[in-house]
Amino acid sequence: MDCQSVEIGEAMEEERHVLFGKYEMGRLLGKGTFAKVYYGKHIVSGESVAIKIINKDQVKREGMMEQIQREISVLRLVRHPNIVELKEVMATKKKIFFVMEYVKGGELFAKVARGKLKEDLARKYFQQLISAIDFCHSRGVSHRDLKPENLLLDENGDLKISDFGLSALPEQLRNDGLLHTQCGTPAYVAPEIIRKKGYDGATADIWSCGVILYVLLAGFLPFQDANLMNMYRKIFKAQFECPLWISPEAKRLISKLLVSDPGRRITIQAIIRVPWFQKGFTRPPSFSVDQESEKEKQEEDKTSKIPSPKFFNAFEFISSMASGFNLSSLFESKRKTGSMFTSKCSASAIMEKIEEAAKGMSFEVAKVKDFKVKLHGGSEGRKGRLSVTVEVFEVAPTVAIVELSKSSGDTLEYAKFCEEDVRPALKDIVWTWQGDNISNGEES
Repeated sequence: MDCQSVEIGEAMEEERHVLFGKYEMGRLLGKGTFAKVYYGKHIVSGESVAIKIINKDQVKREGMMEQIQREISVLRLVRHPNIVELKEVMATKKKIFFVMEYVKGGELFAKVARGKLKEDLARKYFQQLISAIDFCHSRGVSHRDLKPENLLLDENGDLKISDFGLSALPEQLRNDGLLHTQCGTPAYVAPEIIRKKGYDGATADIWSCGVILYVLLAGFLPFQDANLMNMYRKIFKAQFECPLWISPEAKRLISKLLVSDPGRRITIQAIIRVPWFQKGFTRPPSFSVDQESEKEKQEEDKTSKIPSPKFFNAFEFISSMASGFNLSSLFESKRKTGSMFTSKCSASAIMEKIEEAAKGMSFEVAKVKDFKVKLHGGSEGRKGRLSVTVEVFEVAPTVAIVELSKSSGDTLEYAKFCEEDVRPALKDIVWTWQGDNISNGEES
């Protein structure tokens, strides 16, 4: 199909308010600086979705493409019952489309704006928040903009974290092992972020969770002042007072969350052990390696008995950022080197080579489906056994992308595994590695 036919087809779909022949577009739900969010419905299944439409040219002008790519990477990592799910990413030449889970209960902020919550309800939301953030941190993700406006409620009254646009991944750490970007909302931001001396993203998230708990129970912010610098002074000193109606047990927890020294701030593991937190707490079901593998096997059985690699639908929007069909543009991000490579081999040949190399490195191979495997390390590392997911995506008839991602284990051990073990073992099937130029004599 030529470009003109595609454009005509897109125009007809827009007139009928149908997106890519898959989603019926509905009312506008909200708008931001770079995006609009619409209600949508999957034409075949009838499932409700939220469709975030981003103006690609505007985002590129503002230098925000890397942030968009990072948000996609993060949302693929953090599948949890209390996190808004990214279902798929699609694109045209001018727009990027995030198809998200539709959460129709609105923002938690709207509920708090009407006044303080009853303690049992505040505890429920806080439990769900901590469960989701603990899951994010286990995947190396820190949110960095936690506030009631970014916490949504579904039809069952359960909390869902949204807006990972300012989130951070381990590759953003500097040599000191810390983050240095100042971001977040002033009233919720941790003091160490304001100090500009580097900070641990996970510990900073815990401070924001403390501010949220205070707001839920008090009905107002712990640190308030018309003058921003005066408010920052209060944050630096953790200078706040709890109203009389907050229970002593909740006050004690808040006082451990809102500690200005991040080294003395309570950890998530310690929060979960607090008796006040434990009341009525049940861990939500989340995706373990085995559960995820089983679910994906079931989905594979439903679709087709003929094995074929999944099409990499994020490829179009990433590659179209640059002129021409140069796959190196796919790798112009700051993700850790070695987590992705391209190959001109067939998908089956790639999988065969990966399984052979993994066994040679004493890794167990667990097949998820025809073009996706889990590799489990044979020995215990600093954070348990290293587990790596490897998946092959088709991006063109003669080109495949192979993506490696850490499922569990230590991030530094994973980086070493990719760089020192995987790269040499797979050199025969690699066209170009993420971050490398195509300069090995192959045609570009």
